[in-house]
Amino acid sequence: MTPSPLPHIQALCLPAKLINGGIAGMVGVTCVFPIDLAKTRLQNQRSGQQLYKNMMDCLIKTVRSEGYFGMYRGAAVNLTLVTPEKAIKLAANDFFRHQLSKDSGKLTVFKEMLAGCCAGMCQVIITTPMEMLKIQLQDAGRLAAQQRVMPSVVATLKMGGTSAVLSRAYNTSPAPQVMRVSATEITRELLRTKGVTGLYRGLGATLMRDIPFSVVYFPLFAHLHQLGQHSSEDPSVPFYWSFMSGCAAGSIAAVAVSPCDVVKTRLQSLKKGANEETYNGVVDCVRNILRKEGPGAFLKGASCRALVIAPLFGIAQVVYSVGVGEFLLGYTPHNIYSA
Repeated sequence: MTPSPLPHIQALCLPAKLINGGIAGMVGVTCVFPIDLAKTRLQNQRSGQQLYKNMMDCLIKTVRSEGYFGMYRGAAVNLTLVTPEKAIKLAANDFFRHQLSKDSGKLTVFKEMLAGCCAGMCQVIITTPMEMLKIQLQDAGRLAAQQRVMPSVVATLKMGGTSAVLSRAYNTSPAPQVMRVSATEITRELLRTKGVTGLYRGLGATLMRDIPFSVVYFPLFAHLHQLGQHSSEDPSVPFYWSFMSGCAAGSIAAVAVSPCDVVKTRLQSLKKGANEETYNGVVDCVRNILRKEGPGAFLKGASCRALVIAPLFGIAQVVYSVGVGEFLLGYTPHNIYSA
């Protein structure tokens, strides 16, 4: 059993929790985005067409071919949308933990997992379009590099219908360059050609990844975090323990759902390189990956994902617990408790 910490504060300060979650997401993503880019490119490359040997090889080649800021392709859209995404995820978990602990004042492990499940379901409203746009921008460099390695092979557009805007990021000339295309242009083109559903391509796979992640992460973090309390009378936890708890819980949860993340990334990649197949849903994607690449393909980028998620959630939990939102809204320990 795990007591729900300060449930009345969670109920009264939900706007502050949303602010804390948004700031936490922005700080965390800024720190780990290059590793996330390497993860996306490693997951999307197929057997026999491997441009990158590992994470460091990917980052070094990215800097050489695209410059330092090439490692931050797609960061703008991610920073824009990660604010509401992390705000929803972290605040929703607190909200559902509070609601589920109203009767007894305590949370069983099952209720903690249920709260995490609900938080994961809420966040996909933002996560799916964010990941959709981010992946297109992150993967543009990999496709251009593939064409430089194999100049005689022309990358094929497998989205259904040719679009000048979406094609611009993937030049098919003998010496392709990574052309600049913005998230706004991709969004407009998707809305024009596919409607709102175009932005939610891969929704099933995103749910399949984010719900199990939250189910594993939040209860595990809560229990690890509780171990760092000074005493039952003094439940405060040092900031470094919050960081370590977030890192440990995040890395374990990330590796556990890595196969789902591979499927999601493949489904959301609109552009394919030479001889890269398209998929008709989650089941077809899983079946084709198993048949053509083997079970090991589902762990592509797993180490990168763990390296992304561990510090991301470690930093996020520290920033989240600092209480910037409470400060901005004028809360103090006195008026929180007396409200």
